[in-house]
Amino acid sequence: MSVQRVHRTSYAVDVAAPAGVVYGLVADTTQWPLFVPASIHVERLDFDGIQDRFHMWVTANGTVKSWLSRRTLDAARRRIDFRHELPAAPVAAMGGSWIVEPRGADRCHLVLEHDFTVAGDRAADVAWVERATDTNSHAELAKLKETAEQWARLDDLILTFEDSVRVSGPAEVVYEFLYSVADWPQLVPHVSRVDVTENEPGVQLMSMDTVTADGSAHTTESVRVCFPYAGRIVYKQTATPALMSAHTGEWSVIPDETGVTVLSQHSVLLREEAVEQVLGAGTTLAEARTYVREALGRNSTATLNLAKRHAENAVRVI
Repeated sequence: MSVQRVHRTSYAVDVAAPAGVVYGLVADTTQWPLFVPASIHVERLDFDGIQDRFHMWVTANGTVKSWLSRRTLDAARRRIDFRHELPAAPVAAMGGSWIVEPRGADRCHLVLEHDFTVAGDRAADVAWVERATDTNSHAELAKLKETAEQWARLDDLILTFEDSVRVSGPAEVVYEFLYSVADWPQLVPHVSRVDVTENEPGVQLMSMDTVTADGSAHTTESVRVCFPYAGRIVYKQTATPALMSAHTGEWSVIPDETGVTVLSQHSVLLREEAVEQVLGAGTTLAEARTYVREALGRNSTATLNLAKRHAENAVRVI
């Protein structure tokens, strides 16, 4: 019986932010889709403050992979150890550590270490994992550094909100409307083009052209993860408009005794340096927040109302 070779990698970056701030960003996996470029969605399963277990979807070498992971958090030592419970092929085992080393009151050194084995240790598969790990780790550290160094303004840069409608119709019909995004150019006026592929059930890669109220067109690319039995579709834009450094969202279809509530939730990390470039000299961050809130809310509310009409018309037809 051959012994699989353990491959090891280590990456590090100096951050001009307090160690506690950096540790907090790494510790909260639910916010990773905003702060970690490759992270699409994190579905937390168990968390007691020390043990963290979650299902994670990420991009790796242009594909979408998912795995179950568990982490042990040590806030006193600012160290987080992780291990994949169900790795994604071709990985056979994957683990590692995040380590935050203080360098004074407002600086620190962030280290990310991996150890992994590859099924069969085939050279091509090892190279694929090394490339994905290298690309994603460099991007993770760079984005965490950038985000942490904005920590004093982070509350102003993050925008989270939701819109909702009530529907007197079947939850399944509403969900199907939201899921069938390929049909939106014929059904949703502000959507002019959608290309969607679904190589794995429930994971959609989407490119979309939308038109805003002022007539300007935007092209976005997204990954959507669909949970039909829970009536949820979560997504992350992997190519965003200039004003947004990151944009995640969720469509939720929630039935109750008297009907259905449909929610559209958005979380946005604004790109501060783009505010005046996009909206004009002198535009404040507060004005940019209002602009993004209104633009996203207008489009998602329009889609919610179309889903409502679609479902309620279906009831009348039946």
